[in-house]
Amino acid sequence: MSDSVAVDAKRILLRYGAPINILDEVPDEDRIALAREIAKTDLPKREKLLRELLTQGGYGIEEDA
Repeated sequence: MSDSVAVDAKRILLRYGAPINILDEVPDEDRIALAREIAKTDLPKREKLLRELLTQGGYGIEEDA
């Protein structure tokens, strides 16, 4: 994958609420996969889904109470 794809994926994930310190731990391939999944999701559901996917991936996001 090109660097621009990874950068765009990171921007998408940041837009939908991924903390930057968590994204720094996520490999480029995973960022791209997450961004693709988020892009296919209805807009109102993107932030919640992203948090769930990061949690499932073991990237340290805790669900809000």
